[in-house]
Amino acid sequence: MSTPNEITYAQAVRDAMREEMLRDPDVFLMGEDIGVYRGAFGVTQELYKEFPDRVIDTPISEAGFVGCAIGAAVEGMRPIVEIMFSDFISVCYDMILNQAPKMHFMFGGKVSVPLVIRTASGCGTGAAAQHSQSLEAMLCHIPGLKVIVPSTPYDAKGLLKAAVRDNNPVMFLEQKLLYRTTGAVPEGEYTVPIGKADVKRTGSDCTIVTYGRMVHICLKAAETLAGEGISVEVIDLRTLLPMDKQCIIDSVKKTKHLVIVHEAVKTGGLGGEIAASIAESDAFYYLDGPIRRLAAEDSPVPFSAVLEKGVLPDEEKIIRCIREEVG
Repeated sequence: MSTPNEITYAQAVRDAMREEMLRDPDVFLMGEDIGVYRGAFGVTQELYKEFPDRVIDTPISEAGFVGCAIGAAVEGMRPIVEIMFSDFISVCYDMILNQAPKMHFMFGGKVSVPLVIRTASGCGTGAAAQHSQSLEAMLCHIPGLKVIVPSTPYDAKGLLKAAVRDNNPVMFLEQKLLYRTTGAVPEGEYTVPIGKADVKRTGSDCTIVTYGRMVHICLKAAETLAGEGISVEVIDLRTLLPMDKQCIIDSVKKTKHLVIVHEAVKTGGLGGEIAASIAESDAFYYLDGPIRRLAAEDSPVPFSAVLEKGVLPDEEKIIRCIREEVG
């Protein structure tokens, strides 16, 4: 790999798609307004000019074009589908729940579905209740899927390239507010392994397990707490399914405290699964305090910026929670 350059998260995703399309003629893009309009968040940019036959603008029918992509994947193609907002997976949930993840199993391994579905997830843009949800826990309940939520440009590019090359259907969730964030990304070829968490900050007093945009907020909280003499370890799951539970277990054994932070609502959220994985492991006996979950309130996301901010975890809430946990 060459010397890293600072690029945006959106460019990292775009570069990953372009490189995979150059590498493999079976890779193509499908989605609403991904051509001339360049996608709802501008991620696909000028790819339609470079690959005029492999960037396909679709009708407004998620069920239709996701079903089409599944058929193409079964026939040996490697489609990358863009769904404008993660909320719209509900429109094609039959394809995501009953079709793509089950075909390999139901046909005795004779069929593979190398499909990537990219979608913009989460809130923070004032897009209100039907365009701001974090639905990853629903997806993690479906055997046969892989679910990825990268937090940095480096991880976004490396994980997307790995997802395109994977022979299983992959849900690739991109938090909206991350698109304009920047980070170091090497120009050379690399991938990031699916199913491997990353310790973004080492610590000794408390473990935070998180993913997506919340990684950055947790890192800020950890920096503030370091000034108070509290050493926080921040684990970025990166892949939610399969989850790197061993990384969490090893960290909890070291720090003896666990706080789980995610943007999705608390009830039925992934935090419960993470907590259970510790409760069912020998790491449970190392705990010196209760496992705590910080998540969004169990409410539709408000349109009001003030109310939207109020339902989400933030740096202040995280700091207060960890002080209570280790104090």
